[in-house]
Amino acid sequence: MLSKRIIPCLDVRDGKLTKGVRFEGNRDIGDPVEAAYTYYEEGADEIVFYDITASAEGRGIMIDMVRRVAERIFIPFSVGGGIRTLEDMREVLLAGAEKVSINSEAVKNPGLIDAGAGAFGSQCVVLGMDVKRVEKSPSLPSGYEVVIHGGRVPTGRDALAWAREAERRGAGEICLNSIDADGTQEGYEIELTRLISTSVGIPVIASGGAGRPDHLFRVLTEGRADAALIASMVHFRAYTIGGIKDHLASKGVRVRRRW
Repeated sequence: MLSKRIIPCLDVRDGKLTKGVRFEGNRDIGDPVEAAYTYYEEGADEIVFYDITASAEGRGIMIDMVRRVAERIFIPFSVGGGIRTLEDMREVLLAGAEKVSINSEAVKNPGLIDAGAGAFGSQCVVLGMDVKRVEKSPSLPSGYEVVIHGGRVPTGRDALAWAREAERRGAGEICLNSIDADGTQEGYEIELTRLISTSVGIPVIASGGAGRPDHLFRVLTEGRADAALIASMVHFRAYTIGGIKDHLASKGVRVRRRW
């Protein structure tokens, strides 16, 4: 059995670490580079960075931040937000990231997944999916719709169908974020996570809603996720990465230990 990964998520706006609830009411809470180093020291398996306004503002990723992070931490990290072309992917990877996460642009231009996987390998391409629960319909049979641009724009695209298509196109991993649960600290969307995790053959990272260690236990076991993204519960220092891993290990979940 593979170990489950614990991955802090750092949302970045104007060069600052920020956090909101359901993609609204964001407030700045620190320096993303220093936060990444703290989580690296605590034993995070990977780190995810999202430039949360890059796509909506039509600008590129902050490459300088990527380079500074690569100088400080020695675990894999992925970067998303504002990545629109193969050259954008190349720039992020050359700056030191191991993976690129594409979300809004992949929906608008699905061929970007194929191109990225072909140029850099599927292991470098993460599909970011922001998903909202809706009424089931012929066009949205799963009851979950993909939304883009930070949850602002519905796409009419069914989440399950999109996950399967992305896998066929070469995505190596899916980071699945529930808009309904995001930032609430009330628990992950277990039904959504299990639906996607059991329907694709690539790893699924659960995102949105973590508030206490038991939430991770549930999504990694009941939700069948391969990894869990966390944000508020560590940003505000309610928990540490080590403490979360201790809790999971005590309940029989296999987690990675670096020391």
